[in-house]
Amino acid sequence: MSRNMKQWAADLIAAPLKKPLPLLSFPCVQLMDVTVEQLIKDSALQAKGMKLVAERVPSAASVSLMDLSVESEAFGASIHVTADEVPTVVGALITEEEEADALQIPEVGAGRTGLCVEAIRKAAQEIKDRPVLAGVIGPYSLAGRLMDVSEIMILCYDEPDMVHTVMEKATAFLISYCNAFREAGADGVVIAEPLTGLLSPGLAREFSHPYVQKLIAAVQTDDFCVIYHNCGDNVPHMITDLYQLGALGYHFGDAINMLDVLPQAPKDVLVMGNISPANSFRGGTPESIAAETKRLIENCSTFSNFVISSGCDIPPQSPWENIDAFFRAATGE
Repeated sequence: MSRNMKQWAADLIAAPLKKPLPLLSFPCVQLMDVTVEQLIKDSALQAKGMKLVAERVPSAASVSLMDLSVESEAFGASIHVTADEVPTVVGALITEEEEADALQIPEVGAGRTGLCVEAIRKAAQEIKDRPVLAGVIGPYSLAGRLMDVSEIMILCYDEPDMVHTVMEKATAFLISYCNAFREAGADGVVIAEPLTGLLSPGLAREFSHPYVQKLIAAVQTDDFCVIYHNCGDNVPHMITDLYQLGALGYHFGDAINMLDVLPQAPKDVLVMGNISPANSFRGGTPESIAAETKRLIENCSTFSNFVISSGCDIPPQSPWENIDAFFRAATGE
């Protein structure tokens, strides 16, 4: 069903008690007694997992897997898969300019991208009471995985044209991928661009922001939103630039203080964060995460566009007792 996402955001901002929007997907493996490896290879399991999570928690939206290896694999990168951990990219697919020039833009459907689109199609048919958001990697973070996340930092200085070549191809693919999610019934995408948070503001302005802005302009409409995620340390130093990208919402990691980024935000834009996925959801207790959640909500209470969330994707084996405690604290139960 078509949902006006600008109105959804406005209603969330206007609500005196806001539903939280954590990046909660992978812990569904516990509810289904399956492995992460089984989950990432099965669209029906992914859709069922999203449905089970939506039935359990009063989230503001249903979010699909934040598996940042999917798009890299579609381009031909090698990935490392284990039973219980989120997949990772291994090695570098592109090491020289000739390889960048020869890089082919895959069709949506390559690798596991078709499976992920199908999972959203199935989930959107089952989840009607809240928006369904697909997880997508950002252009610079995708380029970094194709060129090696450390090496791309050097190449921004030494081979900028090579980096731009890969960025252009990554962005073109991601636009097609986001549109495929829209056609499958998604109400929007969460674009994860964590690698940008390691750049200086100047490098981010050259190598990341223009491509993210192009992507947002190409896919965001009244009924399809983009939420931009960045969990890097340098976010506060580039915050003005980030808010000019045009996303409907921004999601920030626990490496930063939310009070360093909320004052600059446009009042009609959602700003989300940032309970630690590792330290609190995975490593905390129901008591500690409840206290932390209440404290963060209180600290940010003067900003009506603040929505409590996790700082990043919640790890698969995070105890559901902690997740439930977060929602109870966030909703005032």
